[in-house]
Amino acid sequence: MTKANAKELPLPGFYNANHAAEYGYGPNAGKLQRDAGAWKAAQGVTAAATDRFNLHLLLIDVQKDFCFPDGSLYVAGRSGRGAIDDNRRIAEFIYRNLGTLTNVTATLDTHFAYQIFFPSFWVDQDDQPLQPYREVTREQLERGQARPNPAMAKWLCGGNYPWLLKQVKFYCEELERAGKYTLYLWPPHCLLGSDGHALSGVVQEARLFHSYARGMQSWVEVKGGNPLTENYSVMRPEVLMRHDGQPLAQRNTQFLKTLLTSDAVVIGGQAASHCVKSSIDDLLGEIVAQDAALARKVYLLTDCMSSVTVPDGKGGFAADFTPQADAALKRFADAGMHLVKSTDPLASWPDLHLA
Repeated sequence: MTKANAKELPLPGFYNANHAAEYGYGPNAGKLQRDAGAWKAAQGVTAAATDRFNLHLLLIDVQKDFCFPDGSLYVAGRSGRGAIDDNRRIAEFIYRNLGTLTNVTATLDTHFAYQIFFPSFWVDQDDQPLQPYREVTREQLERGQARPNPAMAKWLCGGNYPWLLKQVKFYCEELERAGKYTLYLWPPHCLLGSDGHALSGVVQEARLFHSYARGMQSWVEVKGGNPLTENYSVMRPEVLMRHDGQPLAQRNTQFLKTLLTSDAVVIGGQAASHCVKSSIDDLLGEIVAQDAALARKVYLLTDCMSSVTVPDGKGGFAADFTPQADAALKRFADAGMHLVKSTDPLASWPDLHLA
């Protein structure tokens, strides 16, 4: 990577920071393509295929359901503007460093009506649906306080409801044994085909502009469609095996390889306390298994991620996962990853050899 390629670029004329707060905003891809052609010529931007240094930006779940108050699971952080401000900074980071970023990959949390972490999947002892923002434990299953919705059995497991009972008990046992999470029920979010599944318009605009200006594909990694497991991390589902020893899901080994063969990886997105944390945890686990020194090529955009908070209606929080995110960031830094801000020039980032 040359110093010329690493220079910061001006924001394009069409960019409007206010769009970061607009749920309904979406770019015109055809116009973006035309604008990119003129802009890259004016700025001397070259094709990504000529990059000698592969800088990969990974954007985790910057989707409307997470990024706006109108979404079903808004990541507000403690400020109340968490994901909105994060997305503005993400877009501006892409524009300023467009000539240096080789690849931009966006993950898409992708769900259907019935998932093990949705209330629709469960009923209580009175056959009533469970409510979101609660845990489901193996103990509750044993007591009959929670059980899988029998209506799912036909299409989910060929009508074998006893099999399904064994599977969900095994699943909760595996989660509790691993010690990372207890099964937590979220409101329906990122349903495939819904408006909330789409990327935030201001980020979609920036990633498409990067693709058109640099001749690089607009990469996407889809996760979360298996109804029988959570998939916080883009690298792997939470549980890989069924109770009968058969495979339930598999690790995303190809994408792990893509990241680890990049010269540097930059990560931002939502939520710092959940999907971002889980993805980085799994990436770090792979790094430690291969070569701990590889952690030094990972950069975490601390001002481009926020934590899940649940307001209590009284000015406080019924749940606040910020401490968990902060502890994870410290652990990642201790392992050798770099905590940076999107507004810091790339030339100032440690261990990023731009010249």
